[in-house]
Amino acid sequence: MTRATPSSSGDPVQDAPQVRPPRRSAAGLPAVGHALRMAHREMGVKRTALTLLRVNQKDGFDCPGCAWPEEADRHTAEFCENGAKAVAEEATRARVTPAFFAHHSVADLAERSGYWLGKQGRLTQPVYLAQGADHYSPVSWTQALGIIADELRALPSPDEAVFYTSGRTSNEAAFLYQLFAREFGTNNLPDCSNMCHESSGTALTETIGVGKGSVLLEDLHQADLIIVAGQNPGTNHPRMLSALEKAKHNGAKIITVNPLPEAGLERFRNPQTPLGLAGPGTPLTDLFLQVRLGGDQALFRLLNKRVIETEGAVDEAFVAEHTDGFAAFADAARTADWDATLAATGLDRDAVEEALRLVLASRRTVVCWAMGLTQHKHAVATIREVVNFLLLRGDIGRPGAGLCPVRGHSNVQGDRTMGIVERPAPELLDALGQEFGFTPPREHGYDTVESIRALRDGRVQVFFALGGNFVAASPDTAVTEDAMRRARLTVHVSTKLNRSHVVTGARALILPTLGRTERDVQASGEQFVTVEDSMGMVHASRGTLEPASEHLLSEPAIISRLARRVLGPTSTTPWETFEQDYGHVRDRIARVIPGFEDFNTRIAHPGGFTLPHAPRDERRFPTATGKARFTAAPVEHPEIPPGRLLLQTLRSHDQYNTTIYGLDDRYRGIKGGRRVVLVHPDDAAALGLADGGYADLTSEWHDGTERTAPGFRVVHYPTARGCAAAYYPETNVLVPLDATADGSNTPASKSVVIRLTPTRP
Repeated sequence: MTRATPSSSGDPVQDAPQVRPPRRSAAGLPAVGHALRMAHREMGVKRTALTLLRVNQKDGFDCPGCAWPEEADRHTAEFCENGAKAVAEEATRARVTPAFFAHHSVADLAERSGYWLGKQGRLTQPVYLAQGADHYSPVSWTQALGIIADELRALPSPDEAVFYTSGRTSNEAAFLYQLFAREFGTNNLPDCSNMCHESSGTALTETIGVGKGSVLLEDLHQADLIIVAGQNPGTNHPRMLSALEKAKHNGAKIITVNPLPEAGLERFRNPQTPLGLAGPGTPLTDLFLQVRLGGDQALFRLLNKRVIETEGAVDEAFVAEHTDGFAAFADAARTADWDATLAATGLDRDAVEEALRLVLASRRTVVCWAMGLTQHKHAVATIREVVNFLLLRGDIGRPGAGLCPVRGHSNVQGDRTMGIVERPAPELLDALGQEFGFTPPREHGYDTVESIRALRDGRVQVFFALGGNFVAASPDTAVTEDAMRRARLTVHVSTKLNRSHVVTGARALILPTLGRTERDVQASGEQFVTVEDSMGMVHASRGTLEPASEHLLSEPAIISRLARRVLGPTSTTPWETFEQDYGHVRDRIARVIPGFEDFNTRIAHPGGFTLPHAPRDERRFPTATGKARFTAAPVEHPEIPPGRLLLQTLRSHDQYNTTIYGLDDRYRGIKGGRRVVLVHPDDAAALGLADGGYADLTSEWHDGTERTAPGFRVVHYPTARGCAAAYYPETNVLVPLDATADGSNTPASKSVVIRLTPTRP
């Protein structure tokens, strides 16, 4: 049998899992037990208690996992199972020392899985891979920053450098990072938003004038109807299940729109309540619409048609006063066809009619979504259709209603607020120039996909990453890796090893940094940083553990020292002062970024503060017309050729983005492996794929090129017909670099046409 077996001792087999039926409920005692076992294994009993009881507390640190907001009144244990895993991963007692790099060559490390690399522990000091060298070697911070500064200053143009950012970066670090890049002379500031919610930001900016969601946590609690589309909160945002449970107890109905049944949305066993721990828990979903991949736009367009056709269903006063474009949109919506919609969605008419009944019965509706909507070619149009849906009913700027894009990484939204954006608004550049006395570049920079193209084509020579795992997270793995190898210098600021550290330019540096869990002491004393959650709440984060090594620097310190080395005396920015006291950074943020006025005073309030949001707070829409905008894009959905399936890439339950905590996906019944492909039994039978057999996955792109991921164990699974699912980053190799969303350039990782070729013994 063809298998993807590990090439190195100690790296476990990942293509031969045990498979059981999927679970029908999430959390409860199993989640508590699993979280504590992993925490104890990584941190020990004492360290576990010191960290987990400070997660998401008002005087503690923000979970390094997801960006879901906290309640005003918090539990003693304010974390979920995957939050505990994220903390354990960072606060592990394992260490990667110079002796480790002396023992393992880069070629050896490149043969290891991402799971194995991450499990080696925390990085402890800067290491450098010289040109032609086989091993990373330890260097001082002075040497490391000198290497970077020399390379940057030698570039013919600042635009030959790219400065990437991960969503875990604090507001203070993100602000300094974009300031440094722009003083250096480039807007090449791609970040992980380009690969996830860029489609949301694009659609929302165009339609409501603000690229963020319009709800607060209490709006979910007050809603009559919540639609959760293209999202799996049980794994990706587990604390969201508590909010959904509270809404259910308050009388809300929940519609789930997803190709896969997800345990957390079926039944939630809240581990913070006796009924959740020992009882049956709370059923969440009232109506499950098992939509085919990419059929969401067609579904919402038909619902909009039916709302328009129902007497009294449209909030005509809201539409007249606060919107434009209604007539053109209504004309387009009326052409929606039942047969075409049912073919695009795979749904039956009765299910759609039941959804309409729930919509019409609701006075306050919230729509939540994640990657299942944002990573398609027509993603921006789909999210615009969601906006249309809520505008029709006047459900933006009303308590208990609104738009809820659920962001991933903690502070991914805050990074963008701080100016981490390759296409900056002129107002931001004007404010930066006035505050810091320089002329920011005006030319648009590279996003993630454009950065890969620029590296591939030799237009970028230096790649600098503030966190993240760019190589593993990006699409078209072979192209991305080849592009990275063409750089003169690659630099990664990281807490742990990952795949990006072993796919290097001619030279490479790994710079170890403090984690969220660790104390940050600078010249003026102990520091804290701030983050913005998925709903625009800003709050402080203070680590409590001693740093993993005396050689670690904080992200603000790394950026400030590098800026001084690169920019020299020509910069009047007080970089040394910023490193010594982050309060000075917040003072400057307050003068540059709208909504952060009097930042230092307001952040001292326990729990932080809420950023302004004109559509939510005032029903004011800062678009080009001053009104919310109905749009009428043509309805699209992916076509599935005969004998093919449509693949979505997704996370396992033991995973957060590219960080692999373990090899189980408990809710989907997968144990001890990751190279699996989930296929409906009827589709599998038609394709000759036995449950437990193995297949190679080959994606087909319209230019005739093909990409193959070999050796996946076939799992018969109740997914939507015509659809398949498999974990990333293993299947990122199948996503063409040019397969992106119109308008946002986000990789279309949820609609990849594949064929499955059975492999023989």
